[in-house]
Amino acid sequence: MMRGVQLIKPGVVEVRDIAVPAADSQALVRIKTVGVCGTDSSIIAGKIPVELPRTMGHEGVGIVEQAGPLGSVPAGQRVLIDPGISCELCDLCRRGYPNLCRNGGLLGRDFDGVFADFVAVDERQLLLVPDHITDDEAGLLQVLGTCVHAVATAPVLPGDVAVVLGLGVAGQLFVQLLARGGAHVIGITRSPSKRALAEQLGAAQAVAPEAAGAAVAEATHGRGANLVFEAVGIEETFAQAIELADHAGTVVLYGTATGGGSGLPYYQLYFKELTIHNPRAATKSDYQRAIDLVATGVIDAAPIVSARFGLSEARDALVACGDPSTLKVLMHTD
Repeated sequence: MMRGVQLIKPGVVEVRDIAVPAADSQALVRIKTVGVCGTDSSIIAGKIPVELPRTMGHEGVGIVEQAGPLGSVPAGQRVLIDPGISCELCDLCRRGYPNLCRNGGLLGRDFDGVFADFVAVDERQLLLVPDHITDDEAGLLQVLGTCVHAVATAPVLPGDVAVVLGLGVAGQLFVQLLARGGAHVIGITRSPSKRALAEQLGAAQAVAPEAAGAAVAEATHGRGANLVFEAVGIEETFAQAIELADHAGTVVLYGTATGGGSGLPYYQLYFKELTIHNPRAATKSDYQRAIDLVATGVIDAAPIVSARFGLSEARDALVACGDPSTLKVLMHTD
């Protein structure tokens, strides 16, 4: 038996003793570190429907306990688990979009996930993690992969003015990715501590939402930002992203909204001829890039971790994730 963090019904999460998964045709990974994110909170709240009971979690790093049948990743190897399951046969997979697979899904949502002592996965889902990456840094690799994927949809050019709306975990990673690409980055959040961290990590400036318009106007001589990354996931900030973008600018809607509101400034979408990207998940190449960025020190992940719990403290970890003052919440199995 092993421990597994399961959603029993909307709003009810329990740490249960469950069977160790059979891994006859898969690799068995002993989980070491998992990350908690907003998707987990939405699943618990019933905003994203799942079959119940469901072992939760999709951000996992661990040690291969038993190699898969191909032996491509040996026992004892530290790995990041790509949580996106794809068939590799449908039209989208063959067009290079395995993250949009028509027959696939996500660990912790469509399949039992990584909030457990062990998980069985196809060995092709495993990416090697160098030993010198710390456990805290490793806990950011999955979300960093999704940020890498998002930036790839709207490449930054040196000298661009890039706005990051929301300076939570993803926002702090976007600040670094965009600044390293040569952009003048303006971060926006209500939190003074998160503004200070963003400036420490590479933002040219970080301001409160009510000061965003003036800051962007000053940096762009009144034109608007070349790129705006929305990393909150509510209609209010979607609308603000549209307003802050320059004509012919690009807006990347990274935040995942699960409900509507009063509507968007649709005329501005037309009038500015904006390009809108709504990236989803990541590919293995994005995750490999994330590992390389942390391994070489280009991205500083450690300061973004704000709370650590044991797996048996899962309910406390999930509560902490919902606290707007926190950044990355991790759970360790040891």
